[in-house]
Amino acid sequence: MSVHLVGGGWTPQHDVNVFGPFLAEATTRAVEAGRVAPHIAIIAVRDGDAAEHADKLGAALSAGGPFEAVTTALPQGGLVDPSAIADVDGIVIGGGLTPAYLQAVLPVAELIRRLVTAGVPYLGFSAGAMIAAERAIIGGWQIGGVPVSPADGSEGVDEVTIQQGIGLLDVTVDVHAAQWGNLSRLVAATEAGLVEGGLAIDESTALIIGDGTLGAVGAGSVWRVSQVDRGVLVGTFGA
Repeated sequence: MSVHLVGGGWTPQHDVNVFGPFLAEATTRAVEAGRVAPHIAIIAVRDGDAAEHADKLGAALSAGGPFEAVTTALPQGGLVDPSAIADVDGIVIGGGLTPAYLQAVLPVAELIRRLVTAGVPYLGFSAGAMIAAERAIIGGWQIGGVPVSPADGSEGVDEVTIQQGIGLLDVTVDVHAAQWGNLSRLVAATEAGLVEGGLAIDESTALIIGDGTLGAVGAGSVWRVSQVDRGVLVGTFGA
């Protein structure tokens, strides 16, 4: 299995490094299935610009080579149909309001887990990265009414909120780490015991999780947050 988690951000000069490894895996799978180009499911859940967001994701992916997009563009409140991810060589879940993405994807979460276990690579971009975890941060900027991160990254939620994600990995993920100040949200959630630690990914950076492997590619860093006696330990590993 392979899971690619992108911390958000639109920087075409880094698209080959950030999106290329995912597309390469999907292409290998497509060739084994007798297809010339991989079929990539692209799912966007946004009000007003879901199709445009899916197109932007497609443009970023195209830096790694040709593919055939199987696009699902839904408004907030929409639900992903299983047919959206049937017979594909890779799955991409886009960005926007994380609670809306989690609601939309939960009906097919078990199917996604089965496909990824069977070798279909998954790429989560921003919200799509956050919901990939078993215990997912879906928003918030306060804990107990005390600010812990900038309100602009709150996802429309006041209190930092943890919900069951789609379960592709057992570590909590946050995104836009350095750019939006969301690293402090993960640090505070860990210190408060809401989560047992996690990984925060910078923009234009991908965390790649394979069978027994962990790596980062792109422009920034992946921040590792863990609980220690009487505090929290923060470190990084770069792309």
